[in-house]
Amino acid sequence: MITVVGTGTGTGTGTGAGAGAAVDDRVTAGAELVVGGRRHLDAVRLPEGAERIVLGPLAPALDTIGTYVAEERPVVVLASGDPGFFGIVRALAERFGPERLDVRPGVPSVAAAFARVGVAWDDAVVVSAHGRDARTAVNLCRAYPKVAVLTGPGAGPAELGAALRDTARVLVVASALGSAEERVERVTPAAAAGRDWGTAVNVVLCLDEARVLGPVRTVAGGIGRPAGWALDESAFDHRDSMITKFEVRALALARLGPRPGELVWDVGAGSGSVAVECARLGAAVTAVERTPDGVARIRANAVAHGVDVRVVHGTAPGVLSGLDEAPDAVFVGGGGRDLPAVVTACARRARRAVVVAVAALDRVPAARRALTDAGLSCDGVLVQSSRLAPLPGDVTRLAAVNPVFLLWGVRPPAHSEGVAQ
Repeated sequence: MITVVGTGTGTGTGTGAGAGAAVDDRVTAGAELVVGGRRHLDAVRLPEGAERIVLGPLAPALDTIGTYVAEERPVVVLASGDPGFFGIVRALAERFGPERLDVRPGVPSVAAAFARVGVAWDDAVVVSAHGRDARTAVNLCRAYPKVAVLTGPGAGPAELGAALRDTARVLVVASALGSAEERVERVTPAAAAGRDWGTAVNVVLCLDEARVLGPVRTVAGGIGRPAGWALDESAFDHRDSMITKFEVRALALARLGPRPGELVWDVGAGSGSVAVECARLGAAVTAVERTPDGVARIRANAVAHGVDVRVVHGTAPGVLSGLDEAPDAVFVGGGGRDLPAVVTACARRARRAVVVAVAALDRVPAARRALTDAGLSCDGVLVQSSRLAPLPGDVTRLAAVNPVFLLWGVRPPAHSEGVAQ
C-alpha cells in the first residue's frame, strides 16, 4: 500500500510546520520510502534506514515509488491538507490504481481559509491556478461572489489583484496556514496588486461581500445551471422593444457557448439581455453600450437577475481597444454603418467565436466578410418566427416577429491561442 497523509493546515495553533495536523509517528513507522515537500519531511520522524525524497518534478518521484510498489515495500507520501483535493491522489491513482492507496486527508487549505474568516464554503467556486493560465481564475472571480483560488507562480494575489482592480471584490490572502507564521489578510484588489506576497500563500479568497452569505444550499458547489434561459423579453427592462428577441437569443447563446471560466463581450448591448443570460450561465461578461440610459438599464437588469456584469460606456469599435483581456466569445448587436469595423475588431480578438445579429439584409455581406477575413469559419441563418397571439372570440392567430439574420464565426481550434490580446 501507498499511505497518503494530508497535513499542514490544521487549526492554526502555531506550534510548527505541521501545527494542528501533526503526523503521528505510527503512520511513518514501517515506511521504507517517505515522499513529500521539504517542510513536511522536516516535520516528521523518519524510520531508520528509510529513503527520503523531496518532491520536485513529479515524474521521477512516481518512478521511485513504482520501484518500491513493485517490490511490495511500504511507501508514505506526505501532502498538504486534503491530498485528494487538487492534490497528489489523482496522479498516484492513475499510475498505481486507487486500490493501492490508503488516503488519510487533513484539513484542506480552502476549508481552513474560509474557517479563519467565519464564512461557509459549501457554495464556493474553487479553482486551481497552480501551473495553469490565471485567466480562468480571474473570470470566475468576476462571475461569482465567492471563489477560492489555489495560487501558483504567476497567478498569486498580486496578479489576481491587478486583474480585478475594477471590481468591488475583497481578497482574503491566507499564507502559511497552520504554522507559526500563519497570516490571513483582507485587502482590496489594488492593494494586493502592489505587494510582493512571497511563496507562503496557500489560497486567495475572492469575495463579493454584498452576496457572500447567499441562500441555504442543498447541493454543494458554486457553479450551477439556471432553471431556464432565452428568457422572455418581459424579464428585462428595455426601451421600445429594443431587445434581442428570445428566439434569436436562444440560438445566439447556443453559438456563443458561454461557460464558467470564460469571458464574453456583449457589444452594442442595448438592454443587456444577452449579457445577463451569459452571466447566468456562468461566464464573466463585459457589456459595451454607447448610450447613458442603456448603461443604466444594463446595470439594473444585471442586479435584477443577481449577476455581475461589467458595463463599459463607449462607442465601438474605438472603445474596444481599452479592454485589456481578449474575450472567448463576442455577441455583436445592432447594425449601423460601423458594423463591419466593429465585427472586424471583435473577430481579431475573439479566442473562440463571434455571433452577429443583423436586422438589415444590406449589412449581411460586409459582416460576413469581416468574420472570414479575420480567419473565422462563417455560417448563418435567417431567424423567422411567429408567436401565438389571442384574437377576440377565444381564438388564436400567428403574429410574425421581425426576421433577424444571425451570423457566427468560429475560430479553428489550432488558431484559438494565437489571437491578438
